[in-house]
Order: sequence, then C-alpha cells, then structure tokens
Amino acid sequence: MLKVKNINTYYGKVHALKNVSIHLNEKEIVALIGANGAGKSTILNTLSGITPARSGSIEFNGELVQSLPPDRIVKAGISQVPEGRQVFKGLSVADNLELGAYLRFCAGESKEKIRQDTRHIYELFPRLEERRKQMAGTLSGGEQQMLSIGRALMARPKLLLLDEPSMGLAPLVVQEIFAVIERLRVQEGTTILLVEQNAKAALKMADRGYVLETGKVIIEGNASDLLENPEVQRAYLGKEKKEIWER
Repeated sequence: MLKVKNINTYYGKVHALKNVSIHLNEKEIVALIGANGAGKSTILNTLSGITPARSGSIEFNGELVQSLPPDRIVKAGISQVPEGRQVFKGLSVADNLELGAYLRFCAGESKEKIRQDTRHIYELFPRLEERRKQMAGTLSGGEQQMLSIGRALMARPKLLLLDEPSMGLAPLVVQEIFAVIERLRVQEGTTILLVEQNAKAALKMADRGYVLETGKVIIEGNASDLLENPEVQRAYLGKEKKEIWER
C-alpha cells in the first residue's frame, strides 16, 4: 500500500530524516519506535504533507504523493492523528467529528453517509456520544485522544497515522484505545502506522516495526523478532541502557 524510498526531510538546515525507506502492506500495523528526536513524528508529518520531503519518493496505492498538499493527501486516503490530540477545544465533540469529514462535504457526499459514520465513531467510543454536545476543551485527556482518532476516521482513511496515542493517559484508557486500534485493523481493514514511546506495547500489537535513531532506520523486522532483539531490549524495552550503535 505504501512505499517510502530514500526520503530526506529538513527543518530549516536541520536534516531530520536521512534516506529513510519504509513500506506498509494492506491491513498491517507497523510500529515506529525510537528515542525522542529520532524522527518518528517527522515521518508522519512528511507522509501527511505537513513537512514535505526535500527528496525521495512516497507512493501510496500506486500514486506518487510526496508533492501533494495535505488536503489532497487526506483525499487520497491518509489521515493523521497528531501528537498531543490537537482537538478544536472551542467546538463541541460533534462539531470536531464533522470537521473530520470536511472534504467529504466539499465533494458532495450525502449527509446521511456522514451521519452513519458519526454513529460508528460513537459505537467505537461510547463516551464521545455521551459528550457529543460538550466542548472538546473540557474533555479528559483520554476522551480528547478518542475524539482525535474519531475525527481522523471521519475522513474514511485507508491508512491511519497515529502519533503517540498513549501519551499521558491512564493505563485503562490506553488499553481501551489500543483495543480500538486492533479492531480497526482486524474488523475494518484499516492499515496503521503507529508511533509510540511505549515500544513494548507497540510491538506486541504490530506486525512489523522500524527502529529509528537520529533520522535513520537502523533496525527493521517482524515485531516478534524486534521484541527479542537484544539491542532493542537494551535501548527501548527497559533492559540495561546501551548505545544501539554498538554492534
């Protein structure tokens, strides 16, 4: 579904991604793990057009998308759930979800189809239905995360980019959100690229994974193999800390 080849992304003069290549197959969950500043969020922002790559190629379902603006990328089928939720705090839960379907409204899609999808989001996250008239800024952190995911799903993505969905949340809320992520893949066929500081939880859920260090992919493989990899264990899974470059 997704082929990323040798992308290089910069923030001004800072070379954030260095010849990064990854791929995703349809209906996979693929985890990106690494320390803060490794480039994980930059990959998502590059894929969604927020921080375009300066070189390299991004092919999504056979179409080169690296030069498209963010709205065209959403239209192509890629939606991002940003780090820190970034809900519209002064708008209601229902209005936030409706904004997720903005491009569908613009394309003339029937309001009934969009209402059906809204009901589906409320089925995934019943607490959002209970709070549908409530201002998003008054929700708990976990509820805002649910809303951010629901808003992204309202665009009907084929590929969902999730940036730190467990950040700052209570363990029970994290379990609930991870259960929904698994349901999206298993029952609805959504392909997911997951950035997650909780490397162990991410790899337990994922099919495959990539380890990033200073803007480069340094290890890749099946998630089960990465969980058993001594270097990954030392650096990211709570084992004795050691530079991952030591080979």
